[in-house]
Amino acid sequence: MIKVRIPAQLRTLTGGSGEVSVEGSTVGEALKALDAAHAGFADRIFDEAGGLRRFVNVFLDDEDVRFLDGLATPIAAGQTLSIVPAVAGG
Repeated sequence: MIKVRIPAQLRTLTGGSGEVSVEGSTVGEALKALDAAHAGFADRIFDEAGGLRRFVNVFLDDEDVRFLDGLATPIAAGQTLSIVPAVAGG
């Protein structure tokens, strides 16, 4: 199982849970499994082309998946995905 850390802004989709477990062999598969288990995630994290939205960062353990193989990044049981929305500030 892969742990997925859910940001506060999206916890309404998981019944308030800050962490859920999913299956998948790649980051993309794990995120699709997250959407299958908790409907609504795909609309929030994927763009129309199926890629990650520009304002959504996903980390595999401590590595930004955009600097790895993106959604094709292999993932193994015991690893943790963190969904981190970009926040505007000043």
